[in-house]
Amino acid sequence: MTDSTSDWRAGLDETDAVLLDEYQRGFPIREAPYEQLAADTGLEATAVLDRVRSYSESGIVRRLGPVLDPSRIGSSTLAALAVSTDEFEAVAETVNDYPEVSHNYRRDHEWNMWFVLTAASRTRRDEILEEIATKTGYEPLALPKRTEYRLDLQFPVVRDRTDRGERDQVDASRADPSSSVDRDSGHPELTARDATILEAIQDGLALSLTPYADVAAGLGLEPSAVVSGIDDCLSKGFIKRLGLVIDHHAVGFRHNSMVVWAVPEERIDVVGERAGQHPFVTKCYHRPRRPERGWEYTLFTMIHAREAAAVDRTIEALAADAIPYPHRRLETVGRLKQTGTRYESLLEPGS
Repeated sequence: MTDSTSDWRAGLDETDAVLLDEYQRGFPIREAPYEQLAADTGLEATAVLDRVRSYSESGIVRRLGPVLDPSRIGSSTLAALAVSTDEFEAVAETVNDYPEVSHNYRRDHEWNMWFVLTAASRTRRDEILEEIATKTGYEPLALPKRTEYRLDLQFPVVRDRTDRGERDQVDASRADPSSSVDRDSGHPELTARDATILEAIQDGLALSLTPYADVAAGLGLEPSAVVSGIDDCLSKGFIKRLGLVIDHHAVGFRHNSMVVWAVPEERIDVVGERAGQHPFVTKCYHRPRRPERGWEYTLFTMIHAREAAAVDRTIEALAADAIPYPHRRLETVGRLKQTGTRYESLLEPGS
């Protein structure tokens, strides 16, 4: 299934296309969700569940659950370290030991270790960065998101990304700098019920016919309370989407590149919105310059494709049109850690 040389999609049918391509977003939030999937596919609910389980067992689906928005729930940052070769493994182990670190990659640059850190509060986030500096002897380059122009980690499985046509226009809220402000600074209130439910579902829902009832049983709540609570978290923006989370490597998106661009601040919004429309740009963020640390890049794009040539063509097209500014490719040379965003405690004292 994960052999990039085999056409593993040959065994998938139109029902798989509906489930895998359409239910990465909008998985039903109702007490019997598989009834809706059964109506959409013409299969029995148990047969649909069997397919979803098979996707998980084969490695196509990492989990069924929410994709959380760290900028609305707590405080998140991308950070980098410039680590010597002989200390790299030990430093990576130290960084990865933090459950708040969800992703960590080795990249071919002077700043060669890049990780994502998400905590329940900005105070805790900064404490962890200081702890990493103390433990490793390397001060992190912190690059928190300022504005999000594109975050599209829904990967077509049966269909191809190029079949999707032009993307929707960027929603105005994505180009609003306030959309990336930490919870400490005025986002919707995270209630005790919100926190309880988010902590219970952050690692994914059970692959059963009654996933929300299963959560409710573990929390001592009624299933209706879990359903309404998840709906509330979606409406508040704590959950970006709820559905099947795909392993993009398993479905052929093995080629990717993080490209950073030195876009002038006065042009960042126009350029970022334009770049975010490209079909192979999966992430597009404005992050701060750090000239005192020798970092001049302000726009970060992540490009994913099934073919290396498509990544190259995308970068060339962006440089020629959407982002005509100096840029640098930071290729991934090693995946050090890759998990979902996870919070140890969403209601820390003082958070």
